[in-house]
Amino acid sequence: MAKQAQDMTAMFKDMMGAFPVDTAAMEDAFKTATTLNEKLSHVAIDAAEKSTEISSKWTKETLAKLGDMSKAKAEPADYAKAMTDFASSYAEVTAEHMAAFAEVAKKVQMDTVELMMAAGKDMSEDAQAAVKKATGDMTAAAKKAAAAK
Repeated sequence: MAKQAQDMTAMFKDMMGAFPVDTAAMEDAFKTATTLNEKLSHVAIDAAEKSTEISSKWTKETLAKLGDMSKAKAEPADYAKAMTDFASSYAEVTAEHMAAFAEVAKKVQMDTVELMMAAGKDMSEDAQAAVKKATGDMTAAAKKAAAAK
């Protein structure tokens, strides 16, 4: 029984040797994927930084305008004017900041599409090279097996 186990082990070893696996293709695919992830992370981090800057600027401007609005006024009508000025100014600032957020989103979208297209091209080239090499290896292994008979 032990001899059968050894024969099976030898048979599997021979079989696996007849069908070589190209680890270089797997390594290339892994490198391509990690490079893509690194670039996508950079795009996301850059967008987060810009969005944070926009939010911070917007908050500072709003607080400054609230400070002006909350100052004591001599006449009751001045309070209504301050509120109107604040609302008008806030609407204008809101439009500016929303446009800035839209620009960040547009840049993220463009960068992501560009990266995905480049990665798709790289992965396609890697896959073609791997299939071509695997086909050659399988053909050589089949010829070797046929010649051994």
